[in-house]
Amino acid sequence: MMHRREFLCGTGLALAAIATSTRSQPELKAFRVAFVEAGSASANHHFLDAFVGGLRNLGYVPGKNVIIDVRWAEGRVERFPTLIAEVITLRPNVIVVASKVGALAAKAATTTIPIVFVGASDPLEGGLVATLARPGGNVTGFSLAGEDGTIGKVVEQLKILLPYAHLIGVLWNSANSAGSVNARVRDAQKAIRLLAMTALSFEIRDSADLEKVFTAMRAQHIDALVTVTDPLTLSNRDAIVALAAKTRIPTGYEFPEFARAGGLIAYSPQSPILFERAALYVDKILRGTPPSELPVEQPTKFELVINLKTAKALGLTIPQSLLLRADQVIQ
Repeated sequence: MMHRREFLCGTGLALAAIATSTRSQPELKAFRVAFVEAGSASANHHFLDAFVGGLRNLGYVPGKNVIIDVRWAEGRVERFPTLIAEVITLRPNVIVVASKVGALAAKAATTTIPIVFVGASDPLEGGLVATLARPGGNVTGFSLAGEDGTIGKVVEQLKILLPYAHLIGVLWNSANSAGSVNARVRDAQKAIRLLAMTALSFEIRDSADLEKVFTAMRAQHIDALVTVTDPLTLSNRDAIVALAAKTRIPTGYEFPEFARAGGLIAYSPQSPILFERAALYVDKILRGTPPSELPVEQPTKFELVINLKTAKALGLTIPQSLLLRADQVIQ
């Protein structure tokens, strides 16, 4: 029979061994994730919030088991190569990058670090991925639009709202070298023609061009405007919405953020959901799944947002059929 003194001594040694073992264990290493967003922190922080929220739901706590290095392109696509180079020096486990032009910059910069893109309009165009089902290489992510795109739907909503509209402007950033912007301009023009209307192109290359372009629109008496979204137009949405109100041009947008900023109408994928889904892909990659085995996802949830206050200011009556289809009506 073991004596009490021997038992206590043995227990003490065992506890000491456990304590020593615990102290000798290395601290849990935090993963490092780079997050490079196309817009500005003031305008697009909700995208980062959605991504971080997705990580938290999966058990990642920023500052503890994951470090998130954030960069903002401020709507200037030419900044992407520099920002990507900066985060690569931090040796991230994964790079999350918004927009197709940002994803292409990341792909050009590294073939080894996994890349998850969010918001590439056509990831096949330009060779961002090999196929949607099997992307290949180190890149995968979330497309901004389904196969039919969304900008044609924006044109359709405007036509329902303005059945007698004939002359429709298309506002876009011609300085954006991404082919997806050009493709969406063509999609908008095609949709306008199919609805027996005439399209006029209005190009900007910088935010400084906005005022003169809207002056030109007013001079040409356009009936409505469609804005093609890219980092420049998205980061300048407050200015675009204000100029549309000033010139009294009914304008449709691809992102609900425009309508919530005072724009008339928007139809788009629910972008925050895409950023939340990106966290799931990051988790899978950190657990060992290669990006090449994660299919590019296309959005399944879209939302129609109508700003009733803006409609009233423009003297427009929203058809009941459109109001019934709206996911959000801003009073």
